[in-house]
Amino acid sequence: MKEINGVVPVMLTPFNEQNEIDWPGLERLIEWYVQKGVDALFAVCQSSEMQFLSLQERVQLGRFVVEKTAGRVPVIVSGHISDDIDGQREELLAMADTGADALVLVTNHLDPKNQGSEVFYATLQNLLDALPQSLPLGLYECPAPYRRLLTDDEFSWCARSGRFVVLKDVSCDLDTVKRRVALAEGTPLNIINANAAIAWPAMQAGSKGFSGVFTNFHPELYVWLYHHHTKDPALASELATFLSLAAVSETLGYPKNAKIYHQRLGTFESEACRVNKDNVLEKFWGLGVILDQIRSGTEFYNNKIG
Repeated sequence: MKEINGVVPVMLTPFNEQNEIDWPGLERLIEWYVQKGVDALFAVCQSSEMQFLSLQERVQLGRFVVEKTAGRVPVIVSGHISDDIDGQREELLAMADTGADALVLVTNHLDPKNQGSEVFYATLQNLLDALPQSLPLGLYECPAPYRRLLTDDEFSWCARSGRFVVLKDVSCDLDTVKRRVALAEGTPLNIINANAAIAWPAMQAGSKGFSGVFTNFHPELYVWLYHHHTKDPALASELATFLSLAAVSETLGYPKNAKIYHQRLGTFESEACRVNKDNVLEKFWGLGVILDQIRSGTEFYNNKIG
């Protein structure tokens, strides 16, 4: 079972002006992540706009990322968007064939109407029976269409099953992260927090990394925080504050604001976005300035961490 830990960016999907996947832009993005020192990549997730991709596009996307990453870092994929159980099996089996290192199940689709653990376990077992036993799995408490957090019993069952290697924790609650770390002890399941506000204390509490949306702006700062914070705890605390405040701008038109950021970096040619059609620079006054400030703050802290 390949271990998934560290800083795991939730990958963007660039589109061209014809609303097609921009493959050269995606390849530049992959190289940008790898050069920033990330530990793994999470492709075909919510930040990838997976709900707005056909199954064929999701499979192509997953295979492309696996191919271009070429084993330099592990790649995990989801692409799991259906509520219908037959649709879920079709999607997951197709994504399992992309060559990814782990396949991630979305918790809200395991209990689409939020009916409780009985439905969750029945759906999960159905899918586990269909998926290859040798394929490492993950779980993702994706906030869309609703945030379905695992109960302690559900989490413990998954951890003890031996099938799961990673949970993208979206509880955004430090006590929950601490409790899950304790429950997962002695199992292959790593908890990776997704909330920037608790990123550093979650790492200190045993979270095995970070997988929030601001890995699309400055992943290298989270890499330093996770791997090197013990070298300078005062700087780590200062950096964690900057990361938390920067991440507040997620509410200002993400993921389109991240695409504008990458357009300015030269990664993408277009800010085209399927999930957000707004002119976010016009809708959110001052966003352009904020993006510039995030970039200058990122440069400032890159200089500080050396």
